[in-house]
Amino acid sequence: MHEFGIAEAVLDAVERRAQGRKVARLRVRAGTMLRITGPAFEQAFTMVAPGSVAEGAATDLVVIPARLTCRTCGGDEETYDALAVCGGCASTDVDLSGGDELTLESIEFEEVVSHVSGDSGGDRGDPDGSR
Repeated sequence: MHEFGIAEAVLDAVERRAQGRKVARLRVRAGTMLRITGPAFEQAFTMVAPGSVAEGAATDLVVIPARLTCRTCGGDEETYDALAVCGGCASTDVDLSGGDELTLESIEFEEVVSHVSGDSGGDRGDPDGSR
């Protein structure tokens, strides 16, 4: 599964940006020519993430289409199929461009809850503490 190599590359990028903070969720944009699916990427990431800041993190994969240009009729369209034919004339004489990008779009970090010692009951925004 080539998804493992992609998951390892994404994990490396996540760890560099996280700077030790625990990751809750990440979002990746991948071109359709990479031929990865959400479930396969999630499984691969789950297998490479243990012991890292992204262990247990949820993954969102957004697949980006390629651009198909037909040499026969001049048609131009988006496609998610690496073996696409022209939607206008069904020609296989097409050029595909794009769809090969891989971008770590976002990282969501877990909330850090810190406890402040003292009387939490008296600090509710009421100046006299009666609430």
